[in-house]
Amino acid sequence: MTRNVCIVQARMQSTRLPGKLFKDLAGQSVLEHVLRRCQAIDGIDAVCCAVSDDRASDPVALEAERVGAIVFRGSQDDVLERYHQAAVACQADTVMRITSDCPLVDPVVCAEVLTLLQEGGTDYCANNLPASWPHGLDCEVFSFAWLDRAAREAERPSDREHVTQFIRRHPKARKQNLPCPLPGISHHRWTLDNEDDFRFLAEVFARLPGTTQAWNYQTVLGVVEREPGLVAINADQDRYEGLKKSLSEDAEDGFAADKSVPIIGGISKRSPTE
Repeated sequence: MTRNVCIVQARMQSTRLPGKLFKDLAGQSVLEHVLRRCQAIDGIDAVCCAVSDDRASDPVALEAERVGAIVFRGSQDDVLERYHQAAVACQADTVMRITSDCPLVDPVVCAEVLTLLQEGGTDYCANNLPASWPHGLDCEVFSFAWLDRAAREAERPSDREHVTQFIRRHPKARKQNLPCPLPGISHHRWTLDNEDDFRFLAEVFARLPGTTQAWNYQTVLGVVEREPGLVAINADQDRYEGLKKSLSEDAEDGFAADKSVPIIGGISKRSPTE
């Protein structure tokens, strides 16, 4: 029987917002929100928090253990290898990738991405190929075989940092995308990278029902559409700023430009047609 494991990457360091995983949102840490919502994904057999092995991230590992996630410690900089080793340790056949800065991640949407992979006979499924959902609902699911191949063959620094770039770019990987059924909402920013993002999330969480099962992305969308001023708190930021920085560093190391899908339409702000 296929074992489906959700792996959440996490570390303590953040240059823009130090300690962001322990920021309080409605009485819980950001990391707790992420892990508990991942635990609610239908079809996931285990949730693993893949924590960097530097001592500064010890509190992250302790928090993940408290919430009931499996904890794996691995390379701080080679996140791809950390994911690979975590998947091996968890005996994963299928891996779901979620990042620890997305406390509004939707278990139902994630389950739909997983189902798409299982029923479509593909190697990789995502809901941002290209982006059509709010930034912060991103989910990727892929076979262990392709994760193993990426870990063995990927050479670009950006591939090692961003985990799935090798798979997304590879012409032999069979890919599918789960588009958002609601048009024109990809400009919303529901992730946590800086102080403005935290201010936005704190305001949103103050307006949400208390339990993980009581709300979904449509609930959040209703909140921000009723109060447009909330969107302005962290609007007009580049959805792929970190990835673009890594790709520019690849170029400095002599790698050819990466023309992979994530950069297409990658500005997280309202376009003239939305």
